[in-house]
Amino acid sequence: MRTLTRVRVWLVVFVIGLVVSGVTAFPLETETRLLARLVHAGWSPAPEHLPALVDWVDRVHQGVVRTNQDYPFLAYGTDWLAFAHLVLAVAFWGPLRDPVRNIWVIHFGMISCVAIVPLALIAGPIRGIPWGWRLVDISFGVFGIIPLLFAERGTRRLAAEAPQPTAATPTTVKIAE
Repeated sequence: MRTLTRVRVWLVVFVIGLVVSGVTAFPLETETRLLARLVHAGWSPAPEHLPALVDWVDRVHQGVVRTNQDYPFLAYGTDWLAFAHLVLAVAFWGPLRDPVRNIWVIHFGMISCVAIVPLALIAGPIRGIPWGWRLVDISFGVFGIIPLLFAERGTRRLAAEAPQPTAATPTTVKIAE
């Protein structure tokens, strides 16, 4: 597979991750209800082996339901979170078209992935987020940076293979009067 195609495949993987994580930020009540049903299913070992997880899922679901009932405007914040993910996905159109010229977007994405770690480690305890869930949040940065690392490496290879410009010849610019 050609280098440019590989770079684009890795970028598409990253963009899909952004879109999926963005779109799933909209239906939180439905998602937490389904997750609560899943951990309470008769076949689920979670209640017996992971009671803290079950309690956390129940607490989050109850919080989302109550918030949506009493303070639905707070969900607007997660709507903006979802929107931000979708806008960031659009930003990767530049690297998909011309990764060498737009490598800065790939670097921006990598920096953002790394920044997830301190955010989760600092804000998580302040907001009362359990350690295991902070690890889930951190995993978005860890797994997100992987396709970007491959895309960045391929983009560097593309830049090295690109023909280098020769000495520019002066051009005459005619200014209209």
